[in-house]
Amino acid sequence: MSEAPNDTPAGTARLPRRRFRRRPRFAGPSFNRLIPNLMTLVGLCAGLTAIRLGIEGHYGGAAKAILLAAVIDGLDGRLARLLKAVSRFGAEFDSLTDFLCFGVAPAFVIYLWSLQGLHGYGFVPGLIFAVCMALRLARFNAALDAVAPPYTYNFFTGVPAPAGALLALMPLFVGLEARDMAWTRLEEAARFPLIDGAILVGTAFLLVSTLPVWSFKNFKIPASRVLPLLLGTGLYAAFLIADPWAALAVAGVIYLAMLPFSVRSFHRLREEAEGRLAAGDAAAETGGAAAGGASAEGEEGPAPGTGHD
Repeated sequence: MSEAPNDTPAGTARLPRRRFRRRPRFAGPSFNRLIPNLMTLVGLCAGLTAIRLGIEGHYGGAAKAILLAAVIDGLDGRLARLLKAVSRFGAEFDSLTDFLCFGVAPAFVIYLWSLQGLHGYGFVPGLIFAVCMALRLARFNAALDAVAPPYTYNFFTGVPAPAGALLALMPLFVGLEARDMAWTRLEEAARFPLIDGAILVGTAFLLVSTLPVWSFKNFKIPASRVLPLLLGTGLYAAFLIADPWAALAVAGVIYLAMLPFSVRSFHRLREEAEGRLAAGDAAAETGGAAAGGASAEGEEGPAPGTGHD
């Protein structure tokens, strides 16, 4: 019986074949799906930091921390939809973060900045604002599973949470700008407790109102206005960098001025949708009546005197 040929050179040992271990697979979501929740967590930390800065008297830093939370809030939801990482946990976590960052933190900062001189009475506007913010967020979560008409897709019901925080902080923006420009009277007016309390309460009612407000989710810009929009955005960005407090105060005024146009747009879209629905119902009734008349004539048969012998 012949032996099998051996290709190994004499005096050398055959090296053992290396076996690579398989990488263990863990059950659970991928890291990409956790990125939106991590961003929400960073926003929560920004809101808590705003409260700490307000206690320490750094009101400019507190306002910046709240604005950072607003930017993160605008990005985490879009990123979750982009990564297909939308979950019920993420929605609830985002709502709790919004309540602290845009409900508690702005009210607390404004109270420390101008309302604490009124003692217990000064706490009431901030309390109303925080409660209305919680009700607004609860209403938003309850409406997530509701079926709404298509024309309502581009609208919020009431002012959204980040915009409410921007409006509540408008006196702070004006006061910080006046302090930088050494406008003493304007700074005193911006810190007047009755004015700041009235703004907090007014913003609170805007939050829980049924006012239709543009959401800009699927806002289409005409082609002829794209270039002016880009130019205006660039100019505002330069204004924001050069004078941030004045730019933020102007943004709040522009947002308030936009609300009547948003309401008019909503009513126009609703009237158009109701008109199309009414026209469809009328056409269906006309078609049904015509079909009923034709079937009735078929059942009656030929008229007297016209039949065949």
